[in-house]
Amino acid sequence: MEYFEKLEKNPYEDLRWNIPERKQGTVNIIGGNAQRFRDEVKIAEFLEREYPVEMARLVLPEALRGKLPELPNISFLPATESGGFGESQELVDVFGMGDFNLILGDLSRNSVTGKAVASACISSEKMTLVTRDAIDLLAENRPERWLMNENLILMGSVMQLMKLLRAVYYPKMLLASQSLVQVSEVLHKFTLSYPIAIVTLHNGQILVAKDGMVKAVELAKSGYMPIMFWGGELAAKIVAMNLFNPSQFIPATVCGIWG
Repeated sequence: MEYFEKLEKNPYEDLRWNIPERKQGTVNIIGGNAQRFRDEVKIAEFLEREYPVEMARLVLPEALRGKLPELPNISFLPATESGGFGESQELVDVFGMGDFNLILGDLSRNSVTGKAVASACISSEKMTLVTRDAIDLLAENRPERWLMNENLILMGSVMQLMKLLRAVYYPKMLLASQSLVQVSEVLHKFTLSYPIAIVTLHNGQILVAKDGMVKAVELAKSGYMPIMFWGGELAAKIVAMNLFNPSQFIPATVCGIWG
């Protein structure tokens, strides 16, 4: 299997030298609803504290205005009656305002919000990482269209990816009971069929897939426990490493995963 490699050490450690000394780049942290937004705030703070990111801009629904101070690095966008993002040109525009987008989730299971975020992902020309419950919502909204955007990275569970493959009637099955080799084979073929990138967790291994190539990193080497894998910090590290190492998705992502 020339497309699959299980890494025992980080072959891309030198990419850390590409992290600039001076702050640069803007990352949009997109997510939240009227009831939940703390993770978005926490991850924005983490990015600015741990990496030389010039700005981690919070992009939240209008329903949260008044619950947070109106600072220059917060954008409130039109919301639905239930408190999630509504369909608006502002949401589409904000995807192009920064250098990288991180859709962290907490979007609420709202069909209007799903359509709005899916539309923004379809047209986004900036790198965009989608994770947590945002993947579930997007899978229900024109996945055959946004999956064709080469700028998208999906960081989701095998179960989430399984539902996504079913949604686009992909001929290969993806199951939690499959071996590491079997899951890697599906990711290999799926990322040849669609230009997106994928990060997932299976059998104690973090799998990174793009353009048919699949790398595996033992979860223990990331410094995270399984329950912490979806907290948002690892996604933020992957975003930062790709921000400072553009067009090197697999090397930058593997380097970000390595603790």
